[in-house]
Amino acid sequence: MGDETERDPEATLEEWKESMQDEHERAIAEPDPDAAHEVEGVVQVSYRVGYDYDPDEGLVVAESEQVDERGEPELLGCSCGVRGMTREEAREHLAAARGAE
Repeated sequence: MGDETERDPEATLEEWKESMQDEHERAIAEPDPDAAHEVEGVVQVSYRVGYDYDPDEGLVVAESEQVDERGEPELLGCSCGVRGMTREEAREHLAAARGAE
């Protein structure tokens, strides 16, 4: 037991992060030619909602007002399964997919 080398958890975590980043970069640059490629993102818009009390229904929405504008998503995903892309990475991914067609 004393001759077993213990792995540094921090080093293991860093190796895992690097391998995941390498895999992510490959998936962006080398899209699956047989998959559909449609990039999308998700944004949230906030609303202020006012409620009234109804004895039969409980709280009911009395009014709602949008309090901010729709922004641009920070990260994008592709229908082929690649997630967490910046706009530049998504552009690169679609350009590579179009070139592979």
